[in-house]
Parts: sequence; structure tokens; C-alpha cells
Amino acid sequence: MGTPAFAVPSLEKLIDAGHQVVGVFAQPDKPKGRGMKLQAPPVKEHAVAHGIPVFQPTKLRDGSALEQIRSLDPELIVVAAYGRILPDEILHYPKFGCINVHSSLLPRYRGAAPINWAILNGDAETGVTIMYMATELDAGDIIAQVHTPIGPDEDADALYQRLAEMGGELLIPTVAEIAAGTAGRTPQDPAQVTFAPMLSRELSPVDWSRPAQAIHDQVRGLLPWPAAVTEAITGEPMKLFVTTLPGETASAAPGTILAAGKSGIDIVCGDGKVLRILELQAAGKKRMKAADYLRGHPLSVS
Repeated sequence: MGTPAFAVPSLEKLIDAGHQVVGVFAQPDKPKGRGMKLQAPPVKEHAVAHGIPVFQPTKLRDGSALEQIRSLDPELIVVAAYGRILPDEILHYPKFGCINVHSSLLPRYRGAAPINWAILNGDAETGVTIMYMATELDAGDIIAQVHTPIGPDEDADALYQRLAEMGGELLIPTVAEIAAGTAGRTPQDPAQVTFAPMLSRELSPVDWSRPAQAIHDQVRGLLPWPAAVTEAITGEPMKLFVTTLPGETASAAPGTILAAGKSGIDIVCGDGKVLRILELQAAGKKRMKAADYLRGHPLSVS
């Protein structure tokens, strides 16, 4: 059970390891693009390519999904970013239960956006947890975990891809242990629980009175959506996609543009440190390098 690209490596690894994937559940196709044509989610595309039956129920609690699962009679259900909460009758159906590939070091960051929040909060590391699923969201006992450092300039897009692959790699030995009856089972510590709620545009506005590191984390963490947004450069909303910390300081007021040229756009932050903008998107324009933007839109600097 999975929907976006994050779940694809888990599906592929199960197939490569010789497991019989009797069915794939994904969320329904959604309209995308200018023509609003229905587009299949990545997991469905990969399942179809392997000849695996695909099911896309709009509801999980009306009994129809349970009937589909009964007809497939799986020994184990693997969930990876499916995007739906499974009712108890589905959780309890398989012989070996339901397990979830979750992109955080549980009990930290239960919820919808763990990769983004790890970066937004300036964490030095994250990882993948595989757990037995329980009625409460992301609260089940932990079977296996793998840790990885977060690069200082790594954004949520890049980290998403890395963790997806790590999840697939961790899944195979975990499934083997479950089948052999040797899988561990560690309850989560309730005192360590934190949450990663869905992102919103309310997180986008950049407050230049904050430290440079915090703003750099905001830019990295809000990709691919909703993106950090500032009006400090032109007075109009502008999305920020890539920034870096050059290690420079200045005594100017927060939000002051210090430099704008081939290296990018340097802006002073609340702690006196400089944030350099490398890629941006002006309203009605495409994403581009800051240096390219400046060729047609020169800025006055303080």
C-alpha cells in the first residue's frame, strides 16, 4: 500500500527479492497539469509495469477494501506513504500483520511531513523506521531503524529520495525476520513523541529577523511545496529554492541586501549573519539562478 515516489523503492525491492506481491493499493488517480488530465500515482505505474493488480478505493471503511484484501489473502501488508489511515479490520487481517515504512526516527515526527520537519527544525540526522502498525497514527512497535546525517545544504527533495531508497533497503531484511519469527519489537517511548503535521502556505513567509541558519533550514525544508517566500528583494512575493551560508557577517539591519551579482543575492539576517540566495522564482517566472535573474532585474544594494 503506497502512493507517491517514496513508496516505489519498497515495492521494487520486494519484487526483486522474490516476494509474491499479490496486489497494490494506491490512492485514486488525480488530475494534473494545464489539461487536468488524470495521472496515475508512481506506485500504480510501477505495479502495472510488473503486472500486479492495482486497487484504488476512495474509501477504506465501507467494507469494499476489506473484501478486496480478503480475496488477495496477503500474509503481510507493507505500507509506505499510502496517505490513508487503515481501519482495524484491515490492520488485523494479515497473518503477520501490517508494517509501515516511515521516513523518520520514531517516535520523533509522527505524521504527514516528517522529512520536511526534520530539516525545518534544524536536525542533524534523521532516518527510516519500520514498525508494526497500530490504531493510533505511527504509534506501533518499532521493528528496525536506520540513521543518516542530514547534509548542511540538503533539501527536502534530495532527502526524500535518499530515505525512499534506504526504506526499500531496510524493508527486505525486516520482512525476512518477520517471516522467520525473529523480528524485534520495541515499544515507542511516549515521552519522546513529536509530530510532523501537514505543511501549509502559512509556513512560507521569511522573517529576516530570524537567524540565518533558521531561514536556510526554512528554504530547504519547504521544498517542493509550499516553498519559502520573501518580498524583501523586489517588494513582490518571490519563492526561494536554493540558499547557502557563506559565513559572512554584517552590521546592517535584517533584510538588507548587501550584494547582488554572479555569486547570488546576499541578505542580512537577524543574527548578523548573511544568507546567500542562489536560486529563486519571481511571480509569473520560471525557477532560475539568482545570477540569471539579476541580468534582467538589477538590484540596488546597501
